[in-house]
Amino acid sequence: MTKRNHISSSNSRQSAVRSRQDKEMNLNNSPLTSRPERAQEASRRAHLSPLDAHWYAIYTRARTEKRLHDRLQSEGYEAYLPLVKTLRQWSDRKKWVEVPLLNSYVFVLTHPEYLRDIITLEGAARYISFEGKPAAIPEKQIDNLRLLVNSEANIEVTGERLLPGDPVEVTHGSLRGLCGELIKLGNKNKVVVRIDRLDLNLVVKIQKAFLKKLR
Repeated sequence: MTKRNHISSSNSRQSAVRSRQDKEMNLNNSPLTSRPERAQEASRRAHLSPLDAHWYAIYTRARTEKRLHDRLQSEGYEAYLPLVKTLRQWSDRKKWVEVPLLNSYVFVLTHPEYLRDIITLEGAARYISFEGKPAAIPEKQIDNLRLLVNSEANIEVTGERLLPGDPVEVTHGSLRGLCGELIKLGNKNKVVVRIDRLDLNLVVKIQKAFLKKLR
C-alpha cells in the first residue's frame, strides 16, 4: 500500500512529561483524592524523571487510533499518531482523507508504570511487549517516522521479511537525516526503515546520490 504523507506535529519530550506530572499533582491535591492515595502517588512520582520516559506502542481497537490519540493528549501525555493522506473513491466522488500510516498503533512517551493506566482508556487494547516486558521504541525510529510523514515520499508499509542491507543516511532533500538500510527490490534501489518491535518495514524510493553509507 502506497500513501502520500501529511505533516504531524508534537511537543518536546521533557515538557510533555512535566505537563503530565503537573496535571497529576493537581489531581492529587484535589479534596476528592484521599490522603493515602496522594501519599502513594507522591512517593511514586518522586522516583520518576522526564529522562526515564520512553516511547511505547499502544495497540488499539479497530478504527480508534485518532480517538485514543486525542484522549492521551487530553490526559497530558505526549502521543504521536503518524497520519498520511490517501485518495478514497466513493460511488459519486473522490476525496483525500487522513488515515493512520500504521493501522491500530498509537505511540506514547511515558514511564512504563503508567502503561497499565493507559490501556484502560477507551480504544486501547494492549501495549506492545517483548518477553513479558513493555517494549520501548527507540527514539530514532520515532524520528524516522516523523521525517517520513513530513516529506513528499511515497511510503510503502510491509510486514515482509527483508534481508538486511547497508546502513545509509539521507543527506539531501525532505528526508535529510533519515537513517535506514539500502536494499534492492526488483530492479529498484530503495531505503527500508524498520520499526523493530512492530515487525514492520517502511520502504521509500530515494536517489542513490542522496545517500551516504554509514559505518
